[in-house]
Amino acid sequence: MKRLDFPGPVATVPEASPLRHTRFLARQPILNARQQVVAFELLFRSGWENAFAGDEDASTRQMLDNILVLGAQSLSANTLAFVNCTREALVGRLVTLLPPDFTVLEILESVEPEAEVVAACRDLKKMGYRLALDDFAPRKGMEPLIEIADYVKVDFLASNRRERKQIRAQLHGSRAALLAEKIEEKDDFNVAVDEGYEYFQGYFFSRPTMVARDEVPLNHLNGIRLLAALSKSPLDPREIEQLVLADAPICFRLMRLVNSPIYGLRGEVQSVQRALLVVGDDEFRKLATVALAGSLGGRQPHALVSLSLQRARFCELLAPHLNQDPVEQYLVGLLSLLDAMLETPMAALVELLPLRPEVRAALLGKYNAEAVPLSIAEAYETGDWSASMAADEILRLGADLLNSICFQAVRWAETTLPGASAATHRR
Repeated sequence: MKRLDFPGPVATVPEASPLRHTRFLARQPILNARQQVVAFELLFRSGWENAFAGDEDASTRQMLDNILVLGAQSLSANTLAFVNCTREALVGRLVTLLPPDFTVLEILESVEPEAEVVAACRDLKKMGYRLALDDFAPRKGMEPLIEIADYVKVDFLASNRRERKQIRAQLHGSRAALLAEKIEEKDDFNVAVDEGYEYFQGYFFSRPTMVARDEVPLNHLNGIRLLAALSKSPLDPREIEQLVLADAPICFRLMRLVNSPIYGLRGEVQSVQRALLVVGDDEFRKLATVALAGSLGGRQPHALVSLSLQRARFCELLAPHLNQDPVEQYLVGLLSLLDAMLETPMAALVELLPLRPEVRAALLGKYNAEAVPLSIAEAYETGDWSASMAADEILRLGADLLNSICFQAVRWAETTLPGASAATHRR
């Protein structure tokens, strides 16, 4: 039998740049006895090397953020996603950032079955998450977790028939499905089937395939301010809203989360203020700290971050003069460069965000009323006003007003993002 081939966005190693950040993970299929893919295990990777390296807790936090950004459903091809969980991720309920309908929480063998862990797992089970026991081996105290487990994974490389018989004896009466992992050869697969295993994973079917995507670094100074704000209890809603509005990647995560199936809202949430209210302090703290944990390095923010902030403020200030909503126009400017930041087509990004059809059209390049502020901002960036589709509006508004708004936008971006260059605007 040939190995399964799962094409993904893996290409040659890109040129290293201190201004760019690449997200890595790997995924490996899980199959049933008919060798049909029923799930994927999502595996943390710190670089192009297709192997795990790093601290388990930090890796889990980064992995949760990766899944939130890239989407559990797309990564698992709308099947189940198995995600490794440390004690911190379970007890701290960090995993509730993931959609329960698509997520299997894989409890690592290093997690001790103590009372706090068992209580957390029972709560997560009630929330709709499935549970899997990873690299299971007979040991005392596992009964409470066995009782609520949906899957038990057994390492075929690290066990023999006698040991696996002991495992089945300890699992007697459990409703958990047996999953044979590290199936390397066809003989291993045949033995696992004979021993009653229902699901299978290993190199015999497919090696983990790498998934990588470049993204914009978080605004590091803003991230530090956000972490400080998150330490307050209760949170200051106005302060948090302003910090989120100054950080496109955090804003993107928040809007993805609040409009995900987790909340089951009838209508889409389209404002940061309402999104923060719906998500609540605790869930937003998790989202932000998970996103920021591995991102506060020493790199300077990418120039695109600066330009997106300038556009956001420019569009916001200009909006009242064009009978547009300033809050919505801020988002238009902020998101207008997200395709370049994430190296993802804008058409794919706007489908992930709760935007009015007119706003989506504007971000996709259609000229309509919602696109006018952005079109004027772009004209100021190039200095070619006469070629702009908004040339008539530019003449009507006048140079004094537009120059003032441009100056305010650049100064605001410089304040928000120290080191930002105003050279992109020609005044």
